[in-house]
Amino acid sequence: MNKLQKLRVSINAPVTLIFTLLCLFALISGTNSSGWTTTQLFEVYRCPLSDPLAYIRFFGHVLGHSGYSHFINNIVLILVLGPSLEERYGRAGLCFVILLTALISGLVQFAFFPSTALLGASGVVFAMILLSSFSGAKQGTIPLTLLLVAVFYIGGEVKDALTAQDNISHMAHIIGGLCGTGVGFWFGRVKS
Repeated sequence: MNKLQKLRVSINAPVTLIFTLLCLFALISGTNSSGWTTTQLFEVYRCPLSDPLAYIRFFGHVLGHSGYSHFINNIVLILVLGPSLEERYGRAGLCFVILLTALISGLVQFAFFPSTALLGASGVVFAMILLSSFSGAKQGTIPLTLLLVAVFYIGGEVKDALTAQDNISHMAHIIGGLCGTGVGFWFGRVKS
């Protein structure tokens, strides 16, 4: 009984947990507003740049999800990958990856896909997957795991982007993977 009394919950990855809570808040507010908050704040689409919310949507779209299933598929992977990335690259490093992925995918969506909207954290998930492939990398080397993940994930996304007729933004996945890879190489150079 003494050992059970000594157990306590620890906040091991604040950035990951805050991101998860913000996504949950966006989902709940979207559901309770019949999608109004999702459309206004948590998805990015072509609109006049005079709309001040456009700039929030460039980042906020990674928080929005179309429903619980979409949310849980992304959040489970973020909760698995985020803590180890946060430990390895720090809170600021993980924040940088999330914000960079959000901004680049938001700008690409805005500029090149004027008739569709983008929402969801899958680009962030892909960034985390590729970034986590750098674990254990030594100076002057490229981990084989990174190459395999890049071939399987990014290669599969490129194939699906060209052939699949679905509601999945393969562009966001590819951009997320490229952001994770780029940041992984950059962090590797900074450390060495």
